[in-house]
Amino acid sequence: MTMTQPAVFFGHGSPMNALGGPFAEVWRNIGEGLGKPRGVVMVSAHWETQGLGVTGQTAPPTIHDFGGFPAELFAMQYPAPGSPELAARVAALTGAVVTDQWGLDHGTWSVLAHVWPEADVPVVQLSLDRRLDARGHYELGQALAPLRDEGVIIAGSGDWVHNLRTWKRDGGGPYPWATAFDAAVKAALVAGDHDALIDWVHLAEDARLSVPTDEHYLPLLYVVAQQRPGEPVAFFNDRIEGGSISMTGVRIG
Repeated sequence: MTMTQPAVFFGHGSPMNALGGPFAEVWRNIGEGLGKPRGVVMVSAHWETQGLGVTGQTAPPTIHDFGGFPAELFAMQYPAPGSPELAARVAALTGAVVTDQWGLDHGTWSVLAHVWPEADVPVVQLSLDRRLDARGHYELGQALAPLRDEGVIIAGSGDWVHNLRTWKRDGGGPYPWATAFDAAVKAALVAGDHDALIDWVHLAEDARLSVPTDEHYLPLLYVVAQQRPGEPVAFFNDRIEGGSISMTGVRIG
């Protein structure tokens, strides 16, 4: 009998987290708790498209979609298998086009390299279709929901507070507006208030400081859309880095 899988959002932060550290340790613990699902559908902040795409390779490439980081980071590979079968299922549920024009970007592999360090769980990425509004992304997430009962984890990777312009390079505590928005997101998740999370602009005062552009927030909606009545919500890596980047993750179910 196939077990219903949870849905998980990861606050991925800097690509440097791929090299280890306290956040990576928590991701490793999350993976141990998840076991080995049949596959993962990941929505990353770092694949934006006009139209909806899903990766269909048997061996998706590791994409180093960043600059200015150490050579050690560029040398990292995450050779998780893809799954043409799962990609076809995602396409059937959502209307996505199966493509080989992408792979696993750092929003995916920097996290999953710790969640499943043996790279033995099939992964497909679903793009962020920029033609959609927030509710459209949520409804796409709802379309993916049957996969949970087929042994597949629905995952998102971003940061629900993500303002690089206000990043404190020398560290320091979070800005009050970042703390307020982070708290409002967590409260809405616990309450199951999906409409509030979709209408994030009105979720807290100065919400646009926390979400100046929405690509790091939108993956959360794919995970929120999986929440069923009575399902537990658990937070991890509950911290704001550099004043304005939330590392907080959430597991539903």
